[in-house]
Amino acid sequence: MAETIARTGRGRRGAATPARAHRRLPFAAQSLAVAVALLWCNGALAAETQVLLLRGWFGVFSTGMDGLAAELKAKGIKTEVAGHLYWSTAVKEILKERAAGKTSALVLVGHSQGANNVIDMARSLEPHKVSVDLLVTLAPFMQNPVPANVVRAVNYFQSPGWGAPLTAEPGFHGKLSNVDVGDDWTIAHISIDKSARIHAEISRDIAALSQAKEGPQDGAANPLTAAAPQSPQKKFPPQAEAQ
Repeated sequence: MAETIARTGRGRRGAATPARAHRRLPFAAQSLAVAVALLWCNGALAAETQVLLLRGWFGVFSTGMDGLAAELKAKGIKTEVAGHLYWSTAVKEILKERAAGKTSALVLVGHSQGANNVIDMARSLEPHKVSVDLLVTLAPFMQNPVPANVVRAVNYFQSPGWGAPLTAEPGFHGKLSNVDVGDDWTIAHISIDKSARIHAEISRDIAALSQAKEGPQDGAANPLTAAAPQSPQKKFPPQAEAQ
């Protein structure tokens, strides 16, 4: 499903007896407790979200990707940022981790050329049956279709300006949102990666992904396939409106 969004603006425990307080657990019980703890830790590691951010051409004009990485890391989200040429190496690393049994939720975000390359990454992972839980593209200069192994895709573009709505490949059953930010005078191709509100929306999508992985509550919409969040449109300054 694709859409285009135009911007307009527990009980109490009794006290233990002295005998119970000093009683040691049998060895078998201790071993079981350790095993449960290890399984819990391994489950937590498997459930963590893995985020990769790719900069645009030469990595010169995509410093906003570094800023976003810092914001996500500060929230405890495992995040890596790299130049767009890293994409094929990243695919190999992801496949190696999956072969080792790692099942982290996968998020790919890219700006400009990096946006095209995160789509390339998703397409390269598709034959290996690796899903991309969230794919975010910021002003990709080529409108390559979104592969069918993507669960949620959000494409930010400018109309008129740089970028255009994306389409999905046949067999795509996820959610594709095309977000037009062309009416926001604060956003240009070389600044879209630095937009505070877009950073906030990406962060919210990643948080929603973690919530969806845990499972939405009864009656609640699945945030992974919900519409892209919308923030208030910034008002043009008087001099801009007069032009």
